[in-house]
Amino acid sequence: MSQAPAQSATETRARRAEELAARFPPLMVAAERVAATVVQGVHGRRRVGQGDSFWQFRPFLPGDSLSHVSWRASAKSDRLYIRENEWEAAQSVFLWCDGSASMRWRSTNALPEKFERAELLLLALAALLLRGGERVALLGAGQRPMGGRGMLDRIAMALAKQSGAGLPAEAPLPRHARVVLIGDFLGPLDDIQRTVARLAQRTADGHMLQVLDPAEETLPYAGRVRFEGLEQEGTTLLARVEGVRAEYEQRLAAHREGLAGIAAAAGWRFATHRTTETPQAALLNLYTALAARL
Repeated sequence: MSQAPAQSATETRARRAEELAARFPPLMVAAERVAATVVQGVHGRRRVGQGDSFWQFRPFLPGDSLSHVSWRASAKSDRLYIRENEWEAAQSVFLWCDGSASMRWRSTNALPEKFERAELLLLALAALLLRGGERVALLGAGQRPMGGRGMLDRIAMALAKQSGAGLPAEAPLPRHARVVLIGDFLGPLDDIQRTVARLAQRTADGHMLQVLDPAEETLPYAGRVRFEGLEQEGTTLLARVEGVRAEYEQRLAAHREGLAGIAAAAGWRFATHRTTETPQAALLNLYTALAARL
């Protein structure tokens, strides 16, 4: 009797793996296409030297140059260690995208799910940063920021495996790293404020991009409507949606002002993107804002 559930779980994982594998190439092509539309040169620059300010020692990893090994630190252990300087840490960009259930929604089949758009923007931004010579990583995936085309594939694979948490989990960050968070940010402002404040303690700056379906802004429904929560919020039945539309829009505006205030208090930037808009416009704005501070 114990074999049936195990087989079912295995089959479920296998189907999920097949779905991800089938979706992976088109997603990467789309991300590269969006990235290619953004003008290069805003961000590119030449660099000289590796910096002098010591940041940390870390274990030697495949692909590291032996010239960066600290033989003095390595002599105290049975492992090799790399010396990393502050300049290197300052060029790290950590990206994160909300994978919670609320992101798996769209008001019409003609629009992408919020997660689909957020995922596309994250990968396109990673592609642009990598082309500009930056090091990037997926926040919370345990990745070390690296450059090169292969890193984009690693980020995409890690993104497909990430949990459905609505906010990034606590993870170590190098000082002066950059952080980009993409999600709907419709959760409690107190939770979002605590997360941003924690990240801001270790980062040079950050960016929050809110992705919304247009129906979430305008509540374009009429008459008797039943709303079902996607994250165990329960069900709400409204006899006449028109009667609450004005209050709903006011509350959404207040929530968005709260998000902007949280970002400003941390020295971050905040913007909103709607799934009816082109991803190129959001990518250009985000990339330009990020490049201005790198």
